[in-house]
Amino acid sequence: MNKLFESTQLKQLTLHNRVVMAPMTRARTTQPGNIPNQMMATYYQQRASAGLIISEATQISDDSQGYSFTPGGYTDEQVAGWKMVTQAAKKQGAAMFCQLWHVGRVSHPHFQQGKLPIAPSALAPVETQVWIADKHGNGSMVDCVKPRAMLQTDINRVIKDFATTAQRAIEAGFDGVEIHAGNGYLIDQFLRTNSNHRTDHYGGLRENRIRFLLEVVDAVINEIGANKVGVRLAPFITFKDMNCPDIVPTMIEASQQLQARDIAYLHLSEADWDDAPVIPESFRVELRQHFTNTIIVAGSYTQQRANEILEKGYADLIAFGRPFVSNPDLVSRLKHNQPLTALDSSTLFGGNERGYIDYPTLNSPSSTQ
Repeated sequence: MNKLFESTQLKQLTLHNRVVMAPMTRARTTQPGNIPNQMMATYYQQRASAGLIISEATQISDDSQGYSFTPGGYTDEQVAGWKMVTQAAKKQGAAMFCQLWHVGRVSHPHFQQGKLPIAPSALAPVETQVWIADKHGNGSMVDCVKPRAMLQTDINRVIKDFATTAQRAIEAGFDGVEIHAGNGYLIDQFLRTNSNHRTDHYGGLRENRIRFLLEVVDAVINEIGANKVGVRLAPFITFKDMNCPDIVPTMIEASQQLQARDIAYLHLSEADWDDAPVIPESFRVELRQHFTNTIIVAGSYTQQRANEILEKGYADLIAFGRPFVSNPDLVSRLKHNQPLTALDSSTLFGGNERGYIDYPTLNSPSSTQ
């Protein structure tokens, strides 16, 4: 039996398989306002054979953005746009969570009304850039600047923004939210010693560095319930100047706290480049000992690797990213061992329908395979 295609439970949700569409920034919103649109609804509906879809990262406030054309989830217009998307995906039977983020220092004054981005500490990320485009989509990569360290008032506001936008996501028809605490963004910046030099109760000891994450999670749980909350972590990813020697034990400690809160799932973003570090099996064993609810893994998984991880019990769901971009019928192709369409990476970010909703399915008239 191929476990990848088994139906399974995610708290109160029944998923028709263990395939997850990973969150992927595509930068196709309507401007001004970073509003989800009909083209995005088509994109997600095409890929709704996944048991679970996790949306692209979604801003929780005006100051949480770091890249042009990424969607928000906090204005009435953004919520209305997301309603179109969730309705389209659910028509095909997929469950859908909204990934919520604040980018922290991975930003630029362009997105902050000329002000500095906020972060745990006033430390600029080395060799880290963001994409800034004009209204026509013409843009370039720009270096991040030195942020300002967050005051307690900033921390309180951001926590409230996560909770408020989580409630708005439920209003928009999402089944839950995923709190983005990985890949070098704001919550991850609190978790790591190299980006968090605070001397108050948010810095130093592990229990202090995970405090902000847990306060965000608690606020969101209070708003929508623990069974509708997932958290994404990235223990072995070090890009965006995030190489912290203490991050793995920090995340193990965080996972214990998240299990105690009985959240829906933990989502591990694993390095997916060619010479990426291999995740040690000892880490997977230890994580499973501390976190017994659903675990999702993402990181260049093949069907064979996916089933090996599932069989060993190290994960319950497998997320696929780039293959879902160029293969809207990915689940069917995997199930029947059919060839995959190659990705056109030049159309990943920004643009129009090309490289977004025009990839063929195997049974479509335009397919040449």
